[in-house]
Amino acid sequence: MNAILQRLQGTDRRSIGRSNDVVAEVLAQPDLFGSLFVGMLDNDPVVRMRAADAVEKITAQHPEYLWPFKRPLIHEVAHVNQQEVRWHVAQMFSRLNLTPKERRVVFTILLEYLDDTSRIVKTFSMQALADIALHDNNLRPTVVRRLKSLVRTGSPAMKTRGRKLLAMLS
Repeated sequence: MNAILQRLQGTDRRSIGRSNDVVAEVLAQPDLFGSLFVGMLDNDPVVRMRAADAVEKITAQHPEYLWPFKRPLIHEVAHVNQQEVRWHVAQMFSRLNLTPKERRVVFTILLEYLDDTSRIVKTFSMQALADIALHDNNLRPTVVRRLKSLVRTGSPAMKTRGRKLLAMLS
């Protein structure tokens, strides 16, 4: 295990541990980003969660760091069955420049995320779907239909987010 990932080890999935320290280190040394990215596929669920948190925070400031990792994000990390990884992946999808084919794959993944048991995963997936629909009119009717359904049946946060997203898409 590389030194970056060692700093993300721990026992409590409710804590981000030292992930903010790792964020600062990678922002100062961007060549470390790849070492951090692979942590989202680590065998340890705490490392996966904390790596996803750090990657999401870094790419919020520098989405271009994620671009060389688009394929593994879509085809590997997005299929990790861990809610803390999924909600960060949903956020990161909006930071990618997607080809039409990639957009369809990501769209399908996000629709599957809407069936996740985590309301946080669902809420971030709603946002990512709306972001994608802004750039693809062919996907917009499906997104609007799903958002309308979630506004009726979802958690209070999902209902609120759904109403804002529907207004954005109209």
